[in-house]
Amino acid sequence: MATNEPPSILLESEANAGVRVVGPSPGVKRRSLRNRRSEAMQDLPPSMRVRFILGEDADKPGQNEPRPVFSEMEEFKSEDGTGGEWKEVARWIKFEEDVEDGGNRWTKPFVGTLSLHALFELRSALLNGTLLLDAEATTVDEVINVIVDKVCSTHQLTAEQKNQMTEVMCCPHRHLYEVVKSAPLLMSEKSRNSSAKNLTESRSKMGLALPSVPSMAAVTGAKGNSPFMKKIPPGAEVNNVLVGEVDFLDKPVSAFVRLSKATILGDFAEVRLPSRFVFLLLGPKGQLEDYREVGRVVATLMSDEVFNAVAYRAKNRDHLLAGIDEFMDAVTILPPGEWDPSIRIEPPTKVPSQEPRKNPDKPPEEKEDPALEELKVLESQGLVRTGRFFGGLIDDVKRKLPFYKSDFTDAFAVQSIASITFLYFASLSPIITFGGLLGDATENRLAALESLCAGCICGIIYSLFAGQPLALLNATGPVLVFEGILYNFCSKNGYDYLSLRLWVGVWMGVFMITLCAFEISAWVAFITRFTEENFALLIATIYVYKAVEKIIYIGLDNPLNPPEPKLNATDCYCFPHNDTIDSLMGSVQGGSGPFNWTGLATNSCAEMWNGTLKGEDCFPKEWYPNVFLMSVLLSVFTYSVCVTLKGLKHTLYFPYKVRSTISDFAVFIAICSMTGLDYYAGVHTPKLHVPSDFKPTWSGRGWTVNPIHPDNPWWIIPGAMLPAALATILLFLDQQITAVIVNRKENKLKKGCGYHLDLFVLAILTALMGILGLPWHVAGTVICINHVNSLKQESETAAPGEKPVFLGVREQRVTHLIIFLLVGLSVFMTPILKFIPMPVLYGVFLYMGTAPLAEMHFFDRLRIVFMPAKYQPDFNYLRKVPLKRVHMYTAIQLVCFAILWVVKTNETISISFPLMLVIMIFIRKSLDYVFTREELHVLDSVIPPFRRKKQEPLVESGSKSHINGKGQSYSAIPKNSSKVNISDEVARSGAWLHVNQSKASFQDCSGTEMTSYRRKDYGGEKVSDDESEPLTFLSGTKRIQIQPGSKNNQ
Repeated sequence: MATNEPPSILLESEANAGVRVVGPSPGVKRRSLRNRRSEAMQDLPPSMRVRFILGEDADKPGQNEPRPVFSEMEEFKSEDGTGGEWKEVARWIKFEEDVEDGGNRWTKPFVGTLSLHALFELRSALLNGTLLLDAEATTVDEVINVIVDKVCSTHQLTAEQKNQMTEVMCCPHRHLYEVVKSAPLLMSEKSRNSSAKNLTESRSKMGLALPSVPSMAAVTGAKGNSPFMKKIPPGAEVNNVLVGEVDFLDKPVSAFVRLSKATILGDFAEVRLPSRFVFLLLGPKGQLEDYREVGRVVATLMSDEVFNAVAYRAKNRDHLLAGIDEFMDAVTILPPGEWDPSIRIEPPTKVPSQEPRKNPDKPPEEKEDPALEELKVLESQGLVRTGRFFGGLIDDVKRKLPFYKSDFTDAFAVQSIASITFLYFASLSPIITFGGLLGDATENRLAALESLCAGCICGIIYSLFAGQPLALLNATGPVLVFEGILYNFCSKNGYDYLSLRLWVGVWMGVFMITLCAFEISAWVAFITRFTEENFALLIATIYVYKAVEKIIYIGLDNPLNPPEPKLNATDCYCFPHNDTIDSLMGSVQGGSGPFNWTGLATNSCAEMWNGTLKGEDCFPKEWYPNVFLMSVLLSVFTYSVCVTLKGLKHTLYFPYKVRSTISDFAVFIAICSMTGLDYYAGVHTPKLHVPSDFKPTWSGRGWTVNPIHPDNPWWIIPGAMLPAALATILLFLDQQITAVIVNRKENKLKKGCGYHLDLFVLAILTALMGILGLPWHVAGTVICINHVNSLKQESETAAPGEKPVFLGVREQRVTHLIIFLLVGLSVFMTPILKFIPMPVLYGVFLYMGTAPLAEMHFFDRLRIVFMPAKYQPDFNYLRKVPLKRVHMYTAIQLVCFAILWVVKTNETISISFPLMLVIMIFIRKSLDYVFTREELHVLDSVIPPFRRKKQEPLVESGSKSHINGKGQSYSAIPKNSSKVNISDEVARSGAWLHVNQSKASFQDCSGTEMTSYRRKDYGGEKVSDDESEPLTFLSGTKRIQIQPGSKNNQ
């Protein structure tokens, strides 16, 4: 019995790229080589054949390069049997859109589901029907003539049917967007006249009427569906799918045409784009649904990335069939008994890459050690020590300097204005509040005005010179506690607070510069998501807690009911002036005062004694109605408006640009609308108080601090190093943890990080604030997260059904600069800012605290604890880590969060909060002994090693090497006999045999093909027909040899 030995495939050991085919020697004719090559490729699976097709002429750019394709399907409609029109019924950019049954609107984009029978019908049509590749036609009439002539050449049409088919193809095309019927054709005046003349002469002999062709002036005004053009990718070409039923045919007629050069075919398409492909399918009446399904298959295939490339690169019929077979090999079958075909499948959020289909034999990439992978990320962020003095700082400057100009030009967008309006109010109120608390703690040595000045100076300098300008500076709670402890120490010992604070600030700057010189910021690499989220959730919770607390305080100060009059009030005394006492001493009975003034008129003390009243009962607090209720409503409404408008971007209301703009200005709209509501209601709610006088709050100080104060001994200067060391740890951890959150890879930052540069600039600012006697500022976690979220960018011109893609963050310095410039100018905007109610700002704080929660894995895992397993979201870590282990990890993180909360909110121990963050890092390191590396890689991230490990080269087992005469190395890859060849299985299937035989029976011949091959002139060179000579396929720099099989008789 004779058996065929499968050909062996030899792959050259070089880089993988596209595939092209070359002959065995320069003297072989193209014809014999092509036949042998086709026979050899038939034994390969479709995926391998597609790879060869895509590799041919890959080194010749511009020759049939694949492009995006817009497909439009039209059906021929003829009501009375005479005339008719082509009516648009569906279109594809990436997903399918159909005209609804009502005929006046498009459906939502959906994933097209295809019938396997229709796929076989198309395969049979391409196998037996008319195929024209690289047809030379530049006008509508030329395209029509080429198609009709080619179909007639296969004896599928009679002379009468030819003219009738021409008449059908010349019918006008009507698109859904048009209000009136569009013109039938669009062609040049010269070609229109010549074509009309030829058709008139030929039809007049048969007594046929030629449809009227409009003048050029009637059609030049057509611009197509311009709004829809914005959704089509640039450089796209059109695939026209024409299907219909006619009464003059008794068998289906099909033609697939690829033009050699894309050209605009009049009103064939609803957009003014050049057409490259035309598919025609006409048949007898009664089978329109079948024709429509075949047309849907064609359009869906052309929107497929792999088949699209095959259609552009195909040189013969077999190439297109291989593309269809590869498509069938990759499809997923839906069981008919478990799915309703009328259901429209929503487009996915993310479409997987099609590279495995283009390179099926490419070995899977070896998964790199997660620790080494993390180390590479850290190297790109500058968090691996260079070993040079100030090496990290120098690298940061080199990394950021090329982007410095674009940091200003990239800010020109409406989104930046929205971010400024939001973050200005979000920064102003905490600064003023912090200044008020600081004034109470330091007896107005540092107060609201000093806090505003510090925010302005620090914000402007940091925005201009920092490595990460997306991080906004703000005053923090631990700094307030530190300032209070330092002031109490000075008060008890009689030292000057501002002078001592100056030296603390100077030493802090020195310590930070030292940390920068020795690249201590590289230790930030050990701050993983475990510590980040604990810290971020803590700050967000404090924002929510403080917002609610402030509203409750309003209720305590402004009760719902008026206070009861105080009985037996005695705490009110009149203190006369000294001069008045001396002049009236003789006439006053009872001494020189003070006098009990309870129950007397408040102005009589000044009139009688030129004195002042003191005591709680002298001036009963005035009560205003509805203050607390109005404050609650303003806060809740502000929060609701912020959340609703911010989420409008992801709804279906309004066009994308409108809802995106509203979403960007959500907070500003909420503040303005609620301020207007408060003004209209006229309720006496507490308002934002901004200092109106630009001068130091405490009269005993100036704008600079005396470094050598007579009240302070000389050892205060070196002694300030101790509190400076503690404050340095505090600011260093606050700054760098916030920077890690801003720079996380999920934000897709493109301009690099600058941890060392940030710390260096912060050191200069800290020393400067000490000299000027202003509060210290550091990056604020929640405000930075909101700043990043306000500048996130998404793709705008997405194809219908395609989800907007997150592109990254608008990295620039302008928003940071203008925000804190406005903060400094707030002193001069008091007449406007005094109308803003504080409850409105508390509502903004509530929104700022809850907004970051949606992106925290920690918060998601907390919610999962209370969900039954069947209702839990499909998170990645739930697929790879057992649920009990996930809950165990969450419980540990929750305990750490509780410890941080206790330390942070307890004033007596809150100064040790930075040390607790360091302890969190060690707790995270200890989890390496509780969870596996794979579990931590999914739940958190792997802590990188201190040194990179050398990887040993991997040796593939089972590979065989060969050396040819040219010294080239080859690896023999055995053919996988277990792999099913879909082409062979399709040829054996009963459904295919039924479809193909029914199609072939209608054909007088097997169809013809017209390609653009140019045969190489070999001259008088020797012709070789040696069938034993191997065939060589080149894949870019990879060479594949196919050895012909040998026949053995057994």
